[in-house]
Amino acid sequence: MNAPKGGKAISDQLIGIFFEDISSSADGGLFAELLQNGSFEFNANEHDGWGPSTAWKIARPGHSLGFVRPTTTGIPAFQSYTHPYISNTEMLLHVERVKEYYDYKGWKGFGLQNDGFGGIVLKAGAKYDFSMRMINIGEAKQVRVALVEPQGWGKDPKLLADTIFDLAAKKMPEGRENRLRFHSSWTEYKATLTPSEDCTKAALQILMLNEGDVRLDDVSLMPQDTYKGHGLRKDLVQALADLHPKFMRFPGGCVVHGGGDGFWNTYRWKQTIGPRHQRQQMKNTWGYHQSMGLGYYEYFLLCEDLQMEPLPILPCGVSCQGAGGGWGMRHQAQDVVPMNQMDEWVQDALDLIEWANGDPATSAWAKKRAEAGHPAPFNLKYLGIGNEERISPEFAERFKYMYEKVTAAHPEIIIVGTAGPGSHPGNGDFENGWKLAEEIGMPIIDEHYYEKHDYFLNSRQYDKYPRDRKTKVYLGEYAAKDKKLIDALAEALYLLHVERNGDVVCMTSYAPLFAKKDATNWNPDLIYFDNERLYLTCSYYVQQMFGQSSGQYYYGDCVRFEGDEPDVCQPVDKSRYGQSVVLNVKTRRLYVKLCNAGDQPVEARLNLSRFPLKKTATKTVLTGAPDAENNYEAQPVVPQTTTVKAQKKATLTVAPYSFVMLEYQL
Repeated sequence: MNAPKGGKAISDQLIGIFFEDISSSADGGLFAELLQNGSFEFNANEHDGWGPSTAWKIARPGHSLGFVRPTTTGIPAFQSYTHPYISNTEMLLHVERVKEYYDYKGWKGFGLQNDGFGGIVLKAGAKYDFSMRMINIGEAKQVRVALVEPQGWGKDPKLLADTIFDLAAKKMPEGRENRLRFHSSWTEYKATLTPSEDCTKAALQILMLNEGDVRLDDVSLMPQDTYKGHGLRKDLVQALADLHPKFMRFPGGCVVHGGGDGFWNTYRWKQTIGPRHQRQQMKNTWGYHQSMGLGYYEYFLLCEDLQMEPLPILPCGVSCQGAGGGWGMRHQAQDVVPMNQMDEWVQDALDLIEWANGDPATSAWAKKRAEAGHPAPFNLKYLGIGNEERISPEFAERFKYMYEKVTAAHPEIIIVGTAGPGSHPGNGDFENGWKLAEEIGMPIIDEHYYEKHDYFLNSRQYDKYPRDRKTKVYLGEYAAKDKKLIDALAEALYLLHVERNGDVVCMTSYAPLFAKKDATNWNPDLIYFDNERLYLTCSYYVQQMFGQSSGQYYYGDCVRFEGDEPDVCQPVDKSRYGQSVVLNVKTRRLYVKLCNAGDQPVEARLNLSRFPLKKTATKTVLTGAPDAENNYEAQPVVPQTTTVKAQKKATLTVAPYSFVMLEYQL
């Protein structure tokens, strides 16, 4: 359809999501793997006292005896000073005795037990894919793998499902070269386990039933029932789908440039693709381990599954300015790589574009994508360079170098830069970031800020932005600093002003996205979860309502509040109420959004005469006490939807502390 007169063209990509592995969002969260440290790669770099046996315990029912010992093989990685060495740790299991005496009748064996992430949640009748890699040393053996419910010290666990693997005899050869080949000749063992009953605190046991030695690595337990079979937890992905996001930014955030630990901890996308047992696991900048089971391939699949544009963010040879505790220093502690080494970082970007978009017949990186199961291109359009770095001269030099090289090779790719932390006018990094953007003609600049809800109630930052800039704004990280209804309503008012300025702002994403119970690094977050359930915050529902109501045209003269001039003239910087009217010509839908964050009702007069409305409309209302918030046990703030008569002219009373959306079919 053609848009009626009076509308302003705006972005229809305003609402997206930003996924960063913070607060255990990936392992133990979105990534559906049920075992923790299945590859024995935890280490003291990540957390004091951690090591290969973290999350594992000895299991020896009966009178069995033996020991476990980690062994490490060094494997050369990329020829780069940032990643000179990869550690590959496996576990040696030595069994001295498997036996029972007259005082014990039950199962027996010696091995290991993994309780997952605070207990494994199992559903009766559901199917779980188990796998492990082993090297048997010596005589033939049997290994029992069991899902159990522990019953406490001295008691046999309750059996939920099990299987037994037969390991063929494998004699250790003579000679150094032959022994090296022997120790790399892994066999993968797989089985599907089906629990007999539900359990929320299950564990997995691997028990050797014979004396001797085996080496064990890459133990995995995955539910078959994942989102579209792509290895992600269904309820968490569904919560994302219900937001109707138009894009996803990933993998960070501070994760991108390694936070405060240096370049060795920088996130490199090439180490997160391919078979999972070959991926480089590493420390997460938020203080825990990341297995990379959720890597770039899974991120791109998720974008495809939810019809989101992927927006990967790459490092640019500049460290976090907080590296080594530098946040408290006057000029902080930003490090940079020498310019003569910047081509490595440029090549990472060029290879990513080839991996995502290239032809497997002519591109080695595209061939890797096809070998993973996706021969068709992912159609990457956006690429972010850098995340919230201090906009120093050294940063500007490296960003420009990378930007020019990438755009010269791929002018079709839209580059997203950064305005640094605290992206408000007057901030030095903000001003320097915008200066750089205008100098090079940057298509999109990424702004970040977290403020108390008063800021979002009172500030209208984008009303004052110039309209003639080539560079558009991506508000990539923002949130009011709490999760009460008043915070969500403040964010709603701010997003109404973003829609009004949708000719300047092209994308937004709330942050952070996920947080796991008892493992939360940052508050507030959009979605909270534990091993069994999730709850959605008030801010989630605001994001959802905006995600449902995207469009290409904004109309500022269709709603008047009682006593006010039209929206374009009212003093919105001090108002506790606001409105937006958006038309989606692709779906032939019109959306009217009204927000009242005050303690008194307000009257809104609608005039939609220029639109050919159908007879009925859908009305969605989010309301409650201003200090109400949702939690695991109760969700007092949830949108309520009704069908109402569609009227071209109407007066609505907007209740205190409420956000209302009317959806009309044209």
